Amino acid sequence: MALRTRISDALKQAMKDKAADRLSTLRLISAAIKDKDIAARATGNDDGVPEAEVLAILGKMAKQRMESARAYEEGGRLDLAEREREEITVIEEFLPRQLSEEETTAAVDKAIAEVGATSIRDMGKVIGLLKGKYTGQMDFGLVGPMVKERLS
Repeated sequence: MALRTRISDALKQAMKDKAADRLSTLRLISAAIKDKDIAARATGNDDGVPEAEVLAILGKMAKQRMESARAYEEGGRLDLAEREREEITVIEEFLPRQLSEEETTAAVDKAIAEVGATSIRDMGKVIGLLKGKYTGQMDFGLVGPMVKERLS
Protein backbone atom coordinates (compact mmCIF):
# COMPACT_ATOMS: atom_id res chain seq x y z
CA MET A 1 0.00 0.00 0.00
CA ALA A 2 1.33 3.42 -0.91
CA LEU A 3 2.57 5.60 1.92
CA ARG A 4 0.14 8.41 1.13
CA THR A 5 -2.76 5.95 1.27
CA ARG A 6 -1.59 4.56 4.60
CA ILE A 7 -1.38 8.08 6.05
CA SER A 8 -4.82 8.97 4.69
CA ASP A 9 -6.36 5.77 6.07
CA ALA A 10 -4.75 6.35 9.47
CA LEU A 11 -6.12 9.91 9.48
CA LYS A 12 -9.65 8.67 8.75
CA GLN A 13 -9.36 6.00 11.43
CA ALA A 14 -8.15 8.54 14.00
CA MET A 15 -11.21 10.67 13.20
CA LYS A 16 -13.51 7.68 13.73
CA ASP A 17 -11.73 6.75 16.98
CA LYS A 18 -11.82 10.37 18.17
CA ALA A 19 -8.08 10.12 18.97
CA ALA A 20 -7.37 13.87 19.12
CA ASP A 21 -3.60 13.73 19.68
CA ARG A 22 -3.03 11.15 16.95
CA LEU A 23 -5.31 13.04 14.59
CA SER A 24 -3.40 16.26 15.20
CA THR A 25 -0.07 14.62 14.34
CA LEU A 26 -1.50 12.95 11.24
CA ARG A 27 -2.86 16.29 10.05
CA LEU A 28 0.59 17.83 10.51
CA ILE A 29 2.08 15.04 8.39
CA SER A 30 -0.56 15.49 5.71
CA ALA A 31 -0.05 19.27 5.65
CA ALA A 32 3.73 18.91 5.29
CA ILE A 33 3.29 16.54 2.35
CA LYS A 34 0.76 18.85 0.68
CA ASP A 35 3.15 21.79 1.10
CA LYS A 36 5.84 19.86 -0.77
CA ASP A 37 3.32 18.83 -3.43
CA ILE A 38 2.38 22.46 -4.01
CA ALA A 39 6.05 23.43 -4.26
CA ALA A 40 6.59 20.58 -6.75
CA ARG A 41 3.70 21.83 -8.90
CA ALA A 42 5.47 25.18 -9.24
CA THR A 43 8.34 23.37 -10.96
CA GLY A 44 6.01 21.53 -13.34
CA ASN A 45 5.61 18.27 -11.41
CA ASP A 46 1.81 17.87 -11.25
CA ASP A 47 1.95 14.41 -9.68
CA GLY A 48 3.40 15.72 -6.40
CA VAL A 49 6.55 14.54 -4.71
CA PRO A 50 7.71 10.93 -5.02
CA GLU A 51 7.49 8.51 -2.11
CA ALA A 52 11.21 8.90 -1.33
CA GLU A 53 10.58 12.60 -0.74
CA VAL A 54 7.63 11.77 1.54
CA LEU A 55 9.95 9.52 3.55
CA ALA A 56 12.46 12.36 3.78
CA ILE A 57 9.69 14.68 5.05
CA LEU A 58 8.72 12.16 7.72
CA GLY A 59 12.35 11.67 8.74
CA LYS A 60 12.83 15.40 9.06
CA MET A 61 9.67 15.74 11.14
CA ALA A 62 10.79 12.98 13.50
CA LYS A 63 14.24 14.55 13.86
CA GLN A 64 12.72 17.98 14.62
CA ARG A 65 10.55 16.51 17.33
CA MET A 66 13.48 14.63 18.83
CA GLU A 67 15.40 17.91 19.12
CA SER A 68 12.35 19.66 20.58
CA ALA A 69 11.85 16.91 23.17
CA ARG A 70 15.50 17.23 24.21
CA ALA A 71 15.15 21.02 24.53
CA TYR A 72 11.97 20.68 26.58
CA GLU A 73 13.66 18.20 28.92
CA GLU A 74 16.58 20.54 29.44
CA GLY A 75 14.08 23.32 30.18
CA GLY A 76 12.23 21.17 32.70
CA ARG A 77 9.05 20.91 30.60
CA LEU A 78 8.58 17.14 30.77
CA ASP A 79 4.91 17.40 29.76
CA LEU A 80 5.85 19.01 26.44
CA ALA A 81 8.72 16.56 25.95
CA GLU A 82 6.29 13.67 26.38
CA ARG A 83 3.91 15.23 23.80
CA GLU A 84 6.79 15.43 21.29
CA ARG A 85 7.66 11.77 21.93
CA GLU A 86 4.04 10.77 21.27
CA GLU A 87 4.21 12.60 17.94
CA ILE A 88 7.47 10.81 17.11
CA THR A 89 5.75 7.46 17.74
CA VAL A 90 2.97 8.33 15.26
CA ILE A 91 5.44 9.58 12.63
CA GLU A 92 7.67 6.51 12.95
CA GLU A 93 4.72 4.22 12.14
CA PHE A 94 5.10 5.34 8.54
CA LEU A 95 8.90 5.22 8.34
CA PRO A 96 10.68 2.04 7.32
CA ARG A 97 12.65 0.15 9.95
CA GLN A 98 15.87 1.95 10.86
CA LEU A 99 19.05 0.09 9.95
CA SER A 100 21.25 -1.08 12.80
CA GLU A 101 24.80 0.22 13.09
CA GLU A 102 26.17 -2.96 11.51
CA GLU A 103 23.70 -2.78 8.62
CA THR A 104 24.53 0.90 8.08
CA THR A 105 28.25 0.15 8.03
CA ALA A 106 27.70 -2.67 5.53
CA ALA A 107 25.53 -0.41 3.32
CA VAL A 108 28.22 2.32 3.36
CA ASP A 109 30.96 -0.16 2.44
CA LYS A 110 28.80 -1.60 -0.36
CA ALA A 111 28.02 1.88 -1.72
CA ILE A 112 31.71 2.84 -1.72
CA ALA A 113 32.53 -0.33 -3.67
CA GLU A 114 29.59 0.16 -6.05
CA VAL A 115 30.59 3.73 -6.90
CA GLY A 116 34.27 2.85 -7.00
CA ALA A 117 35.04 5.69 -4.60
CA THR A 118 38.70 6.17 -3.82
CA SER A 119 38.97 9.69 -2.43
CA ILE A 120 36.99 12.28 -0.50
CA ARG A 121 35.94 13.82 -3.84
CA ASP A 122 33.69 10.80 -4.40
CA MET A 123 31.81 11.37 -1.15
CA GLY A 124 28.86 13.06 -2.91
CA LYS A 125 28.37 10.09 -5.22
CA VAL A 126 28.38 7.67 -2.28
CA ILE A 127 25.93 9.76 -0.23
CA GLY A 128 23.70 10.19 -3.29
CA LEU A 129 23.56 6.45 -3.84
CA LEU A 130 22.79 5.83 -0.16
CA LYS A 131 20.03 8.45 -0.15
CA GLY A 132 18.50 6.84 -3.20
CA LYS A 133 18.40 3.41 -1.60
CA TYR A 134 18.01 4.06 2.13
CA THR A 135 16.02 7.28 2.56
CA GLY A 136 14.26 7.11 5.90
CA GLN A 137 16.19 4.05 7.01
CA MET A 138 19.42 5.66 8.22
CA ASP A 139 20.52 8.89 9.86
CA PHE A 140 22.55 10.71 7.21
CA GLY A 141 23.98 13.01 9.89
CA LEU A 142 25.89 9.97 11.14
CA VAL A 143 26.52 8.44 7.72
CA GLY A 144 28.36 11.51 6.36
CA PRO A 145 31.23 11.31 8.85
CA MET A 146 31.37 7.51 8.41
CA VAL A 147 31.80 7.86 4.62
CA LYS A 148 34.33 10.66 5.10
CA GLU A 149 36.40 8.49 7.46
CA ARG A 150 36.46 5.56 5.04
CA LEU A 151 37.47 7.74 2.08
CA SER A 152 40.18 9.72 3.91
